[in-house]
Amino acid sequence: MTHVYLPSESQRKLMELSRQALEDFVRGIEREREQIDDPYLQSREYGAFVSLHKKEELRGCIGNCAPKARLFETVTEMTQAAASRDPRVKPVAKKELAEIRIDITVLSPLEPLEDPLTLEIGKHGLYIASGGKRGVLLPQVATQYGWDIKTFLEQTCLKAGLRKNAWRESDAQVSGFTALIIEEQL
Repeated sequence: MTHVYLPSESQRKLMELSRQALEDFVRGIEREREQIDDPYLQSREYGAFVSLHKKEELRGCIGNCAPKARLFETVTEMTQAAASRDPRVKPVAKKELAEIRIDITVLSPLEPLEDPLTLEIGKHGLYIASGGKRGVLLPQVATQYGWDIKTFLEQTCLKAGLRKNAWRESDAQVSGFTALIIEEQL
């Protein structure tokens, strides 16, 4: 499976862009888009998820597995979406901004899996689709909850709104990916 590589300077810049996008979006500020010359951030091969946390509370998490834009554009869009469109939580308020911590998860391209049980917990994420439903769980989720691979597969199915063993069915599309997790240091 392909691994995601971004040099530390590119990671730092991506986090700065995400923080600026969050602050501007929540405050309703429109700025002219900054010129980004970093070839790693110009890449169109990576998907990305942005997670917003207030202490241990999730304040939004939205992403895109299939890249449609350059990485920095995807992260900017997902930052704004996580702040406002995650149906599980209320939109981020201005008064919360100083307490919000950002995690960016950059995803390798999805790779179909012959044997999903060979995935490694903490190293691989899961994408499962069947019958127009789909679910994604990032690699860190299985580690966070102490799941084994079978539980990880079942939980991804449940997130997609499928039966927990749907990953075993012939019409299920099961893909894996690796990820680079960039955590904001507050």
